[in-house]
Amino acid sequence: MYFFLSHLSLCDILISTNVTPNTLQVILRGESVISFSNCLTQLYFFGASAIIECCLLTIMSYDRYLAICNPLLYNSIMKHNLPRYLILWPWLAGLLLAMITNILLFELYFCGPNIINHFFCDIAPLLELSCSDTSAVEIHASIVVTVMVISQVLFVIATYICIFYSILNISSNIGRQKAFSTCSSHLGVVSTYYGTLIALYLAPSRGHSLTLNKVLSLLNTVVTPLFNPIIYSLRNKEIRIETVKLLSKGKK
Repeated sequence: MYFFLSHLSLCDILISTNVTPNTLQVILRGESVISFSNCLTQLYFFGASAIIECCLLTIMSYDRYLAICNPLLYNSIMKHNLPRYLILWPWLAGLLLAMITNILLFELYFCGPNIINHFFCDIAPLLELSCSDTSAVEIHASIVVTVMVISQVLFVIATYICIFYSILNISSNIGRQKAFSTCSSHLGVVSTYYGTLIALYLAPSRGHSLTLNKVLSLLNTVVTPLFNPIIYSLRNKEIRIETVKLLSKGKK
C-alpha cells in the first residue's frame, strides 16, 4: 500500500508543480502570458498526471481488495516484482497517451484569438482557439477519457462491492471497523477525483458555466493534491501519534 501511496504522492506533486506556479503568477503579478510551447508542455504534464492518477487509484482499489477479501494470500500475490509491474502501467499509459494528444495538437493551426478563458492550458479552451479541423484531437481525447474513466470506475465499483460484502461477513465489530477504516480514505479520494473528472469531461457541458468548470478544475488540480496526503496520513495511527506529539511540544 505504501509503495503505491508514494507514487500517488509523486503524481500529486507533478500536478501541483505543473499548474499552481503559473496560476499564482497570474493572480499575484497579473502576468497571464504563456507561449504556445509552454502551453502544450503544461497540457502534456497535466494530461499525463491525470491518467496516471486514475490508474493508480484503480491499482490501489485492487490492493485494498486483496488486503480485505484475501488477506492470507495478500503477501504471496503481492510479493517479488508484481507491485513494480503494476506501477509501470499508469506511468506508461499516461506518458504515451498524453504524447499522442500533443502530437495531434502540434498539427493544428492557430490564427485567431490567443486568449484562453481558463487559469491553465486545458484541452477544451485550447481547441476553441484553433482555425483547423479539431475532430481528430476531439475523438482521441474522448476515447481516452471515456475508456480510462468509465472502465476504471466500473472496476473500482466492482472491487468495493466485493470489499463491502466481505466486511459485512466479518463477525466482530472491531474487525468490521478496522476494515472500513482501511478503505474509507481511499474511497473518499476516489469519489472526489473521479467525480470531478466525470463532471468536467464526460457530463454534458451545455448547462455548465465557465465559472463552474474553473472551480471543478481548481478542485482537481490544487485541492485534491493538497488533501490527499492529509487524508491518508490521518488514517495512519503512527502518523497521528507523532503529529499529536509535535503539537504538544509546540504548545509547551
